[in-house]
Amino acid sequence: MAEMSILARRRIEATFAKGVFAEMAREFGEAAAKRVLARAVIAMAKDAAREFAQAAPAGADLAHFRAIQSLWRAEDALTIEELPAKADEFHFNVTQCRYAEMYRDLGLGELGGILSCQRDAAFCEGYHPALALTRTQTLMEGASHCDFRYRWVGGAARPQGESGG
Repeated sequence: MAEMSILARRRIEATFAKGVFAEMAREFGEAAAKRVLARAVIAMAKDAAREFAQAAPAGADLAHFRAIQSLWRAEDALTIEELPAKADEFHFNVTQCRYAEMYRDLGLGELGGILSCQRDAAFCEGYHPALALTRTQTLMEGASHCDFRYRWVGGAARPQGESGG
């Protein structure tokens, strides 16, 4: 049996989150509901990242991080333009995002950033302290593209999959 794609998983999560968010907003107010949802999603992203890092054959490094990006691209979920970068960097723009489209189609455009975009920096934190993300804009917020700029800063892990033991 094939494992479920991340896009399919996010659709299920979003459908569930929509109902939970609506109830939390009625009970505690929309601002509090957004804070709770954001904290939960960040914690989930960090936990998932730690699992990916632990499963990295040579340990968490930039080469492994680059390799697992294909999981988020499955089902043509992202149209990516890779950009030149140094050995300790990984840069790309997302020019089409089915995640953002899905959240809008589900009536969750306002929560898409919480449910999806904020995961990216949290994922870096959970994956390895040396992995840093800079992003100044997203399609979810109405920009022409998402600008992902990853850097491996310090830390003992190897950038770009250099061998080590």
